Amino acid sequence: MMNFLAESYLYSLDPIAIEIFKVKLHWYGLAYITGFVMSWLIIRQMAKSDRSTLTTEGVWDLSFYSVLGVMLGGRLGYAIFYQQHLFIEFSPTLPFWNLLAIHKGGMSSHGGIIGVIVAMWLYARRHQHSSLHILDLAAFSCLPGLFFGRLANFNNGELWGRALPADMQATPPWWSVKYPQELLHASFQNNLEKVSRLRENLGAIPGGRQISENELLSHIQNGNQEFIDLVQPVLTAYYPSQLFQAITDGPILMIILALLWLRPRKPGVIGCSFLMAYGILRFTTEFFRQPDEGVALLLGFSRGQVLSSLMILSGAVILWLAVRRDVKPLGGLLKS
Repeated sequence: MMNFLAESYLYSLDPIAIEIFKVKLHWYGLAYITGFVMSWLIIRQMAKSDRSTLTTEGVWDLSFYSVLGVMLGGRLGYAIFYQQHLFIEFSPTLPFWNLLAIHKGGMSSHGGIIGVIVAMWLYARRHQHSSLHILDLAAFSCLPGLFFGRLANFNNGELWGRALPADMQATPPWWSVKYPQELLHASFQNNLEKVSRLRENLGAIPGGRQISENELLSHIQNGNQEFIDLVQPVLTAYYPSQLFQAITDGPILMIILALLWLRPRKPGVIGCSFLMAYGILRFTTEFFRQPDEGVALLLGFSRGQVLSSLMILSGAVILWLAVRRDVKPLGGLLKS
């Protein structure tokens, strides 16, 4: 965690989480695995303690449906909401169709949520459970996955936050982040003032002014402190929006839903509360995140904020319908 307390944290994480016998596991993969395992454990405990109509054997089938829902919904949602060109782009290497190239990144949390809702409805219909109760289980158990997914975004150095205000750039706070990869971005290379300052700083090193941005980035990633000290003051400080959303999507949302579900609730109350609370938190934290490149804003709001608004609205409508139903409450984290 070098330079974490110096001013901004200088991003220097490896996207590879674990490498065993030349098999590389990325942070994204580790986040998905951890999220699915924890989701299975939560639902299994609910079934085992008779807080659900599910049997412990049925948890495996439900988990399989949720995995498919997350993967298919997340990828299709990313393509539909953000990168429509993936549907028509192909490459000469496996998997040939770019829509299937999940290993290159690109999953939508909103798409994943929609995929899980569809998968839970199909599971409930096939196994004759209340679809709203199954949605409650999925909503409560998915929170670890959302939390670890946002941490993986940070570890991968993706989904950057917005730049801090200009008056904070001179002495940025310790919790802000600077990305050496900014050196390769057109916004940096077209900023004549920053490029001039960088070359002036590098003049302290023999031949430093002739070093290319790629070579400079390599020095920084290899931990060369001399280059780090010269480059870091020139970089822009950003909000760590990935960490903001990890906290809201994980611990904060977990506390909200746990408090609501201390006692049994009518099926659908927890699932709809998730849609509304997640939508509100996501809408708020999007103000600290850079809008997706190439995706037009709607009335000044990002695509994520528009989708979150629809989640809030749909959650409110379904909640109104759910509480009016004459059905037995289910769940409850405390034994009655």
